[in-house]
Amino acid sequence: MALKNHYRLGVDVGGTHTDAAILDGDLRCVATAKAPTSEDVHGGILSAIARVMARSGLAPDHIRYAMLGTTQCTNAVVSRQGLNRVGLLRLSLPSSDGVPPLWGWDAAWRALVGDHLYQLHGGYEIDGREIHPLIYQEVIAACERMRGQVDCIAICGVFAPINAAQEHQVARWVSERLPGVVLSLSHRIGNIGLLERENATVLNAALHTTAERFVNGFINALGHHGISVEPYFSQNDGTLLSVEAAKRYPILTMACGPTNSLRGAGHLSGLKEALVIDVGGTTTDIGVLTKGFPRESSLAVNIGGIRTQFRMPDILSIGIGGGSLVRETREGEVLIGPDSVGYHLLQQAMSFGGDRLTLSDVLINGKPEWWPGPPPSVLPTLDASFCQRVYHAMIAKVEEAIDRMKTSVALVPAIVVGGGSILLPDRLKGVSQVIVPANFDAANAIGVALGQVSGQIDRVVAMAGCDRASVRDALQKEAIALAEAAGAERGSIVVIEFLEVPLAYLPGNAVQVKVKVAGNLL
Repeated sequence: MALKNHYRLGVDVGGTHTDAAILDGDLRCVATAKAPTSEDVHGGILSAIARVMARSGLAPDHIRYAMLGTTQCTNAVVSRQGLNRVGLLRLSLPSSDGVPPLWGWDAAWRALVGDHLYQLHGGYEIDGREIHPLIYQEVIAACERMRGQVDCIAICGVFAPINAAQEHQVARWVSERLPGVVLSLSHRIGNIGLLERENATVLNAALHTTAERFVNGFINALGHHGISVEPYFSQNDGTLLSVEAAKRYPILTMACGPTNSLRGAGHLSGLKEALVIDVGGTTTDIGVLTKGFPRESSLAVNIGGIRTQFRMPDILSIGIGGGSLVRETREGEVLIGPDSVGYHLLQQAMSFGGDRLTLSDVLINGKPEWWPGPPPSVLPTLDASFCQRVYHAMIAKVEEAIDRMKTSVALVPAIVVGGGSILLPDRLKGVSQVIVPANFDAANAIGVALGQVSGQIDRVVAMAGCDRASVRDALQKEAIALAEAAGAERGSIVVIEFLEVPLAYLPGNAVQVKVKVAGNLL
């Protein structure tokens, strides 16, 4: 039996619903609950926590850990609202003045960020040699021009992930000159590519106020319910951020929703290698579990029209969900989504007295028992052949997406989760078995509550004259130290990924080494 204060509360804010789940000390699901996502997000979180606590019968002091997964940063970037004024210090001269900062950003984005973009001397070669020393007066002059004009400053050096010393030095100088200004350092956010890493760092800086809002909002929601614990926040690799880390690196929470669903699906099914199909009210997200964690994308990631390159789950999203709008063209073609009524499903869908035809209306037409909640108030009269065409069109889109995510023709198991998963059949092409686990509709919140803490190292190493095993051991120890510093329990940390990529165009038998470890919360 789980100890009194060993329960975990996970909350995941989606586009349609806010889900909550409580796990015991053995990671068994005790209770789940849903609440409509509110416009301010905070109200939906309050309602979801109230419902799941009532269903569990637990007192507030039973909860030891509380975790939140949220779409706040994604929404802020996509809508371009609530962003901070940002200054940029690129440490690159004289090597990279041919491509200016914010290259490829549209005029609206440039107007939001502002004009305080400075290219300064500094940076490293890919083998770690210094391109040019830092110039103190140059940094201070840029600080004086930014004084009172920016809220946050992004610092990005050429090949900083290989050697971050200059970024740290500039951060110290800026903090002395402009105390209180929030800093974002690129080596913590992206990979070695300069422009994409710089873009991600600027976005990260712009999200500071957004991060303060959702972090403080979750803390206040927990306090409202008498839950006095240190909260954690889900990041997009399936692990957790502390309060301080979430405020400092909010961009790492982008796309955490699909990641949480994948982690939850793996936990509920017991599978560590599988496809996961998460059907929500707005989209269907398809990902791949590898060793129990989401497969990471190796491609540059476009966020709100900005090209970035930092760790993101390899997720394919299609506009298929319970709230997806359904139309028929004059030529008889069926169109599903990508627009959706989202969290207004129970008000706007025809089955509930509204005037908008959704995928849920079509699929529960004649089969109201499919609906998991209170029965629809009224069923629209729909042509049976039309419903069949919509159904087959939906399945075709899902099966095409499955084929795009697979890396071979071999059949693989698929775990189907999410509140909208009742829309899918029990057989799909390219899939060996369709698995719908218990508590499938709260897999995202369960994934948040699983809550491991990670440490990651991504570095280019010259292997010539080095003992490969010693290099690997040293980097693993460094990653483990990072995980322990973030709150992981010593002894529980395991290596979940070790990757070596030879860089043939560099001397010294150079290899890009990536190490990721994860462990349980203390």
